[in-house]
Amino acid sequence: MADFDQELDASGLNCPLPILRAKKTLAGMESGQVLHIIATDPGSVKDFDAFAKQTGNELMESREDGGKFLFLIKKS
Repeated sequence: MADFDQELDASGLNCPLPILRAKKTLAGMESGQVLHIIATDPGSVKDFDAFAKQTGNELMESREDGGKFLFLIKKS
């Protein structure tokens, strides 16, 4: 997995909370910084894909590892 600037553990949270927490965290980050998100909600895969498209942030990575969904989002 690539390097990242901040990490958000949204394990145990269901939609829309992982997205809302990510949005809040990204708001405090600088352009070009990368947020690593850990989620357990299977719906988060499509949610973060749509979130990146709607906000213009880059979804650099989306993968599953042992029942956890891991995302890297670069702030635009």
